[in-house]
Amino acid sequence: MRLIDIFLPHIHPGMCTTDAEGVKTSWQRSTLLVLAITLHNIPEGLAVGVAFGAVAAGLPSATIGGAVALALGIGIQNFPEGTAVSMPLRREGLSRWKSFLMGQYSGLVEPVAGVFGALFVLRMQELLPYALCFAAGAMIFVVVEELIPESQRKPEHIDHVTMSTMGGFAVMMMLDVALG
Repeated sequence: MRLIDIFLPHIHPGMCTTDAEGVKTSWQRSTLLVLAITLHNIPEGLAVGVAFGAVAAGLPSATIGGAVALALGIGIQNFPEGTAVSMPLRREGLSRWKSFLMGQYSGLVEPVAGVFGALFVLRMQELLPYALCFAAGAMIFVVVEELIPESQRKPEHIDHVTMSTMGGFAVMMMLDVALG
């Protein structure tokens, strides 16, 4: 993830195009924003794929409930994530339809990464603990690199962001207990 972050041109929401990370490019701001969210979606797909791959491999510690809970949790947070892509694009003058489609396209890497994650686990079960660690580490990287700094940009919203984060975590834990 770090190598992708270093090389893939992208910007964080609220950044100027001149502050783009990755290889320097003349790509438009909208393209850089979609790439940033797309980067974020890769480990999400890997995590879900690894969870379902473990179930398909028949590993005793893996349950379909746990895999479904993970997929639901990630699916639920994809709604505001798509909005996070679409709204800035709309503000930059793209049509509603094109803004919506770009938000949807940014998530297309998730099922692809999920298939790769599942195939990896099915082909190399002995590497499952490492695959799970990689998926978790990639998710943590994205949260620390992308989401936490962005959520703390406006001091007047910090308390709301913190409580929303805790509420989201509580929903994930309830899904985990209820389904898994």
